[in-house]
Amino acid sequence: MKIGVFDSGAGGLSVVKSLLASNFFDEVIYYGDTARVPYGPKDKNTIIRYSLEALEFFNNFDIDLLITACNTVSAYALKDMNVQSHYPVIGVIESGVMAIENANIDKDDTILIIATRATITSKRYQIALENLNYTNVIALQTGLFVPLVEEGIFEGEILEATMKHYFSNIRAPKAIILGCTHFPLIGTSLQNYFPQKPLLIHSGESIVEYLESRYNLSVKKEEAELKIFASDNVLGLRKIAKYWLEKL
Repeated sequence: MKIGVFDSGAGGLSVVKSLLASNFFDEVIYYGDTARVPYGPKDKNTIIRYSLEALEFFNNFDIDLLITACNTVSAYALKDMNVQSHYPVIGVIESGVMAIENANIDKDDTILIIATRATITSKRYQIALENLNYTNVIALQTGLFVPLVEEGIFEGEILEATMKHYFSNIRAPKAIILGCTHFPLIGTSLQNYFPQKPLLIHSGESIVEYLESRYNLSVKKEEAELKIFASDNVLGLRKIAKYWLEKL
């Protein structure tokens, strides 16, 4: 099976890491819209337009399905992309919610969603969890984490100060949904900030579980081939990929 992965930039590499580790796929084609990253602060119509343009890129490849690793794209553009695509386009929000369902999380446990402004504003996670009768859902816009990750700051004083800024006045969560593909890179620091070390819901891990439950996937003997493309500075993205895929 040949699979495509689309992200607004480099963050979706955290999903690629899990896809490669699963050994379910023959080839993974990654496209990052690095010329127009980030999508998080942009309006809905712009996000949809950019996402449909990315779909045109993947039409150059004979892929079996496409994952929109970007939570913002998953929140706003998934329906439009599926209308125009001849293969399934799957987002990461539904799989993240499924991962919460499959975990040992009581309905009254605190679930923290951290993501960019657009994802939080869409309320896709919040509504899905409330529909499943989870009663203590906290949603925070934590966009400052994105540039820190892109600067390679995965721990230390600056990140600690940023976590204190966001988390000092909230209840300690039982689980944290990492609603941005950058956030797994600071996952250890996020867990260590809270005394009870909450469960982390990671888009990459949850999407593999989601795909496995819905498709007839079988483990391959050989490692998948990874091809990386970008709308700008593809060499820079490939350099980041080499570092991040080792770090994750």
